[in-house]
Amino acid sequence: MRDRRKKHLPERLAACESVLFSPVYDDLNFETAVKKPEFIDTEAYFGNGNPLHLEIGCGKGKFICEAAKRNPNINFIAVEKVGNVLVMACEMAIREQIPNILFMRCDAHMLPKYLKAHSIERIYLNFSCPYPKNRDTNKRLTYPAFLEIYKQLLTSDGEIHQKTDNMHFFEFSLAQFSQNGFALQNISLDLHKSDFAGNIVTEYEKRFSDLGQPIYRLEAYWAERRSGA
Repeated sequence: MRDRRKKHLPERLAACESVLFSPVYDDLNFETAVKKPEFIDTEAYFGNGNPLHLEIGCGKGKFICEAAKRNPNINFIAVEKVGNVLVMACEMAIREQIPNILFMRCDAHMLPKYLKAHSIERIYLNFSCPYPKNRDTNKRLTYPAFLEIYKQLLTSDGEIHQKTDNMHFFEFSLAQFSQNGFALQNISLDLHKSDFAGNIVTEYEKRFSDLGQPIYRLEAYWAERRSGA
């Protein structure tokens, strides 16, 4: 079920401008738009050159805010295109005075327009929409077109960390990573019954885990770049 539109949403988003980058597109065709880069000066924003981690689809912000608090020497960029939920993430970061998060309201296709190549050390894909219908396959965040974007953004030793409750989406992701030059490690078919340490539970994760559903997790990296080939 979708959340109802928040009252005073435009005003609330405007009040979050200190932590929110919300571009206005002059070109809605991402294939041409990304050819005209408008890179964010992340060092100027954060005031340092710390490593960058990126979450695509941050939702209400529970994961990214906790990750930022646990890792003050890492700068986090959180992407969410739905303003109705993004506003809650921004307000949480402001309320808790978390300095090392920048939120972006944009589509994942547009990321190469705003983030420099090979600048991201880790990408998080937490409970992305599985788009179960075959006609929507190209919208899945592990579809090959998105994997090419991640290759462009990741550093040579960068990684993608994915979690989902959807077995079919997880199987699809395993196949797509393997078929598109990524190596896989630390695969878990039931995360909460594994010995993995340091997990940050998201809103969706708690809901599904409380229902007894297994949580699937993997780590992927672009094997060719890491090997230096």
